[in-house]
Amino acid sequence: MRFLKLSIVSLITTINFVSASISDWFPITPNEKITPGDVCDVANSFRYPERIKYCEREVSRERKAAIFLTYDRELGFHTREMNRADFKIDHYIPLCMGGSNDDENLWPQHKTIYQQTDPLEPVLCELMASGQMLQAKAISIIRSVKQHPETSEKTLRDLESQLRR
Repeated sequence: MRFLKLSIVSLITTINFVSASISDWFPITPNEKITPGDVCDVANSFRYPERIKYCEREVSRERKAAIFLTYDRELGFHTREMNRADFKIDHYIPLCMGGSNDDENLWPQHKTIYQQTDPLEPVLCELMASGQMLQAKAISIIRSVKQHPETSEKTLRDLESQLRR
């Protein structure tokens, strides 16, 4: 019986260690000090009734590598040791919402996170395009969801119902 109790305690400890260490490998959310978010300063064009500045996507392979390096060195993540195909360099404030290509708006986002947050971006931008939402509100929503990805499904449902009105 004592062996069984020790085995169970050992198993629980191992599970806790593995789950804690997995989350240490990559960021779940953008780090607000390194990636506070930034909007487009020099526009390629203007979009939506609000006429927000729009920057074309322009992030070199070298800058992407530097973003990974920054998150790993400064925050202790291990993104560069993982499969690169499991990540993208995300625009914290999406380009379609007027986000910039500056380093302050870029972070390494793992697929388990972007699978949750990416579906909101086109819905928010569609609401902006139809004049149903202003840029400031859309940015506030996407920031909140990217800081709390577990809220993405409910937020998406709410936004889709707003879009149908």
